[in-house]
Amino acid sequence: MKAIMVMFDSLNRHMLPPYGGDWTHAPNFARLAERAVSFDNCYAGSMPCMPARREIHTGRYNFLHRSWGPLEPFDDSMPELLKQNGVYTHLVSDHPHYWEDGGATYHGRYNTWEFFRGQEGDPWKGRVADPETPEDLKRVRHTIYRQDWVNRPYMDTEAKHPQTLTFDAGLEFVRTNAAQDRWFVQIETFDPHEPFFTHKRYKDLYPHDYDGPHFDWPDYKRVTETPRQVDHARYEYAALLSMCDHSLGRVLDTMDELGLWEDTLLIVCTDHGLLLGEKGWWGKSVQPWYNELVHLPLFVWDPRAAAAGERRDALVQTIDLAPTLLEYFGLDRPADMQGIPLNSGTTRRAGLFGIHGGHVNVTDGRYVYMRAPASAANEPLHEHTLMPTHMRGRFSPAELANIELAEPFAFTKGVRTIRVAGRTFVDAHHFGTLLYDLETDPEQRAPLVDDAAELRMAGLLVELMRAGDAPAGQFERLGLPVTGAVTEEHLLVRAQLDRAERSAQPLPRPEDYPEGRLSLRTPVKALIADPVAVEVLRRHVPGIVDSELLQMLGATPLIDVAAMAGGLLPPPRLRAIAEELAEL
Repeated sequence: MKAIMVMFDSLNRHMLPPYGGDWTHAPNFARLAERAVSFDNCYAGSMPCMPARREIHTGRYNFLHRSWGPLEPFDDSMPELLKQNGVYTHLVSDHPHYWEDGGATYHGRYNTWEFFRGQEGDPWKGRVADPETPEDLKRVRHTIYRQDWVNRPYMDTEAKHPQTLTFDAGLEFVRTNAAQDRWFVQIETFDPHEPFFTHKRYKDLYPHDYDGPHFDWPDYKRVTETPRQVDHARYEYAALLSMCDHSLGRVLDTMDELGLWEDTLLIVCTDHGLLLGEKGWWGKSVQPWYNELVHLPLFVWDPRAAAAGERRDALVQTIDLAPTLLEYFGLDRPADMQGIPLNSGTTRRAGLFGIHGGHVNVTDGRYVYMRAPASAANEPLHEHTLMPTHMRGRFSPAELANIELAEPFAFTKGVRTIRVAGRTFVDAHHFGTLLYDLETDPEQRAPLVDDAAELRMAGLLVELMRAGDAPAGQFERLGLPVTGAVTEEHLLVRAQLDRAERSAQPLPRPEDYPEGRLSLRTPVKALIADPVAVEVLRRHVPGIVDSELLQMLGATPLIDVAAMAGGLLPPPRLRAIAEELAEL
């Protein structure tokens, strides 16, 4: 028995032909749907990239206890369990986060692994002189933006693109080992994650009239670009999606050629989607986790059942992948895994999803309930870890200064974790608590105010949090009971309705504000460098002057910071700043 998992990053379900996408060129996803089972009700769990991968390894939710980080010493790892039980495991990937501080424990769980360089500002090629860059609509230009333009000339043909090299290596493993038994290969590409870098033959699939600035890497923020610019970025994403489709076709061709459909499990999945202008947003993480981000495509071919061309509406999640692979190879899943094998026939009543410190969300397949913090303080919020690293760095001494030891959780195998204050750069309270009925409002345009439905969904939320041994602080920050029943006094949709309505209002365009020598279009670092303008900022947004985010946001115009920051810079505050700057 053999297994192949093909994993994409930021793959949008609604843009794929099997899920209703009618304008993208993705014939191999349609071909896959004819050969496999398509899951219509698959949801993410923990976001974004590495939290999702921790779930793929451990089969349990990550985001209630920990933000972005490595596997923990007490974690069960599906590839490692396979390896320990005689199943050869191999990882091929161009996903750069595996090789940063916050992902450094994942690849070592496999027998062997290969990494291909160059995606999203991967610190790959060294160049002291600044690279040439085009006029670009990207406003957040930290170090990975510069590095990306250093890397791109080294990927100037499709054959040298890291996605191509990843699938080359994955298929080499398949061909080399096709006659062998008991192996698992994970072929994982960072695409179609931004930047949407691909080559001419895929761009030519989407002809359109555009002569504006370069735009294949939207920032995570409100849409402030013109409709034509938005359309162009969507076509750039679609071109990269079509390249992913071509790579998928190579896998299907190889399975045809080698007769692997008879004895090989195939899983095709993603970690989350990406907003491309829907609901007036770009990206992820800075807004609520709408269905465009968490309602995922999932395709599975299981040679034992040989179910082809079927669709299933059972509610499944990312945490189900590890149990599915363990069951396929005849291994029992550890007691700490919360996921359910996809072929078990067991029905999940509801599933959690979210990001550490943001909304905690629950769906039963029809309703989606997004529980915001009860107050703007969003406290208490803690990290529980024995691996104190962030995405690209270690926890600072300041973060560790007030370190505490927490009592063991049910899944830490008797081990105490360190507990430190958590942080989030997104104001989830700003958006309020939201409730949607997907049956009547599939695009999540009109939040419901329905006390009975909220009470039921809040009850499911608490039930799942308790089952996952969520820290007591999570209940407190959400205004929910650690023990006992959820009652009407715990409801928040109606109480936070005004916040939800304000946050849904579109951000005015830059030209709607007064301008002078300095304006909302001026980069933050230039405003801080001006002795008078900096005092304007200190009065209205004091945190932005001294924040550790300044290194990342310094070159960003203030209007774009507002588009990212939600409640930090609402329109009335922006107007006050603009008027004061215009007078300087």
